[in-house]
Amino acid sequence: MQEKVLTKTKFTTRQIAVIGMLFAITIVLGATGIGFIPIPPFKLTIMHIPVIIGSLIEGPIVGGLLGLLFGIFSMFQAINTPSPVSFIFMNPLVAVLPRVLIGITPYLAYKYINIKKSKLKLAISAAIGSFTNTIGVVGLIYALYLKAYAEALHISVSTASKSLFLLIINGVNSAALAIFVTVPIVLAVNKIKK
Repeated sequence: MQEKVLTKTKFTTRQIAVIGMLFAITIVLGATGIGFIPIPPFKLTIMHIPVIIGSLIEGPIVGGLLGLLFGIFSMFQAINTPSPVSFIFMNPLVAVLPRVLIGITPYLAYKYINIKKSKLKLAISAAIGSFTNTIGVVGLIYALYLKAYAEALHISVSTASKSLFLLIINGVNSAALAIFVTVPIVLAVNKIKK
């Protein structure tokens, strides 16, 4: 019995190849800074896209591992290219947890959404993954650091709240980009897998 459980946790050759390829993309995006677009006071990101793709192609474990790598790079960026709010992303709860969840929520959405059209199902799943990042990070900033965030930017708490709300609204752009990139890639890979 225990042997069967251990066998199920091993990665297939294809999963290892997908992990390697998406890890390489994530590393290039993270190490070069290309994956972090500076729009003060934050850096917007496109690094959630490989995580969503990994989740939808190979499942939540692969997606979660990619999300972990993304989160580690967020902390790395906060340390190496500081901004007034970098201290927020030195907390693994903010920098890592939502990013790991990006690797899980698209898979679960795709699995449980009862829609026949594959493209629409993928689009919704990619959007859910993207909003997991946006709402997770911004929500944790609001819950844990609202006052410190306002002080760091020399703005009122009210203005800080409004700016965080605008970031959530801007999440629509991140979700649209995630859908635009993710859907054709996942459809192409799924066609090859058949």
